[in-house]
Amino acid sequence: MAMERVRDVWTIVHAERAALISDLEGLADEQWNEPSLCAGWTVHDVAAHLVDSARTTRLGFVAGLVRARFDFDRLNADGVRRGRGSSPAQTLARLRQVATRTSVPPAPLDTRIVEELVHGEDIRRPLGLTRPYPQDAVVRALRLQTRTPVSFGGARELVAPLRLTATDADVSIGEGPEVTGPALSLLLAIMGRRVALDDLDGRGVDALR
Repeated sequence: MAMERVRDVWTIVHAERAALISDLEGLADEQWNEPSLCAGWTVHDVAAHLVDSARTTRLGFVAGLVRARFDFDRLNADGVRRGRGSSPAQTLARLRQVATRTSVPPAPLDTRIVEELVHGEDIRRPLGLTRPYPQDAVVRALRLQTRTPVSFGGARELVAPLRLTATDADVSIGEGPEVTGPALSLLLAIMGRRVALDDLDGRGVDALR
């Protein structure tokens, strides 16, 4: 059963990487310089981060964190520099090279799904691109982030006083003032992508703001 779950995660991740590569192949070079939903990063930066993330191993993550003096922002900035090519074409080529990798940092395996979904939207939404993500993958990502502490990249403390209810999936998490909307928008909102707040309703939305 555990092995089936592992294979399931990588099936999702590899499909999302392939879909993003396909979308990036259609971009003009200037579109790579568009600001992404990830604050301070361009579309090119996010793609470079995904290259570095796909390469990351448990040992490599720990070594990188030590080099960054345990500063996660510096760790991510270092990763963008490592993953970014001298041109969009080179970064895209690097993304193709890592598309089927199965290496992971010291974190729950479902974080690989979170990476692909959230960063996929960081790139697509500013460019007016859309993708019908697998609903079960979105729900798994949402559940993981609601139980992961903020200090580890999640949103547990943020959503603790709220009830998140998806309008397009059978999922309701927590107790308190309700926040309703598409599961993907709930995921993006709790991950700090403020643009997704416009998709949400309920008494708890102001708390997310």
